[in-house]
Amino acid sequence: MEANETLMTEFFLKGVTERPELRVPLFLVFLSIYVITMLGNLGLMLLIWKDPHLHTPMYYFLGSLAFADACTSSSVTPKMLMNLLTRSHMISRLECFFQYYFFCYSATSEILLLMMMAYDRYVAICHPLMYLVVMSNTRCLWMISVSYGIGVLHPLIHVGLLFRLTFCKSNVIDHFYCEILPLFKISCTDPSINALVIFVFATAIQEFSFLCIIISYTRVLFAILKKRSEKGRSKAFSTCSAHLFSVSLFFGTLFFMYVRPGTGPDKYQDKMYSLFYTIIIPLLNPFIYSLRNKEVLGALSKVMK
Repeated sequence: MEANETLMTEFFLKGVTERPELRVPLFLVFLSIYVITMLGNLGLMLLIWKDPHLHTPMYYFLGSLAFADACTSSSVTPKMLMNLLTRSHMISRLECFFQYYFFCYSATSEILLLMMMAYDRYVAICHPLMYLVVMSNTRCLWMISVSYGIGVLHPLIHVGLLFRLTFCKSNVIDHFYCEILPLFKISCTDPSINALVIFVFATAIQEFSFLCIIISYTRVLFAILKKRSEKGRSKAFSTCSAHLFSVSLFFGTLFFMYVRPGTGPDKYQDKMYSLFYTIIIPLLNPFIYSLRNKEVLGALSKVMK
């Protein structure tokens, strides 16, 4: 590197749109989504905490998932809202890495929690008599702790490797938050090692978790089909449908983003995928799990009285 080359210590986030006339309408839309997201997820956590009838492993997992969703949205949305209203879209190098760390932490935790929730449903449906023994509160809290523990440690690897990169040609990140792949594109240092590590870890965590979910629900499906009672089959399907829908949304989006063929979608599709899993999925999850859940609706009606 030549002496006259300047190392970038700040980045410019291009944001969701470069059209000025769309900034205020988009700000109002995303602000509304963020408020509803936080009310939905924090409200669900509070409901589970306050109602003793919801102090079961399934709802402990659900409360933990709501916390992860709130963290995902909060790691991205406030900065995006600020940039929609201001001309200065600058973010410091440290703040950028910090933002990516918190996003990766919440996303990793959510992946593992979805896997744990699938195992919980497997035990509940395939081994109902052993459920209270296998899924004791102690084991449930241990599984949640492991999910968050790996969530804390996993992004440290990628953020640590980001510090080996230098940025001297451009400081423009063509995204609305500090996503790691656009950072590689503006690096003056060869990011091949970083890209390989993120591909290996993303593939390993996502595919292992997804495989465990598939195995769990395959066995659940066979157990449901063996049930002679139509009512029993209907009840078993209803307890799994919300989780399966949430899994499909989350993993489908992440596979497109990180474990796709090299050609992949263009930058606009990347932004749409990112908007979906950072903003839309955290908005939808509390409603997906609550609207058809009689216990949650019952607890909510008690609170509202």
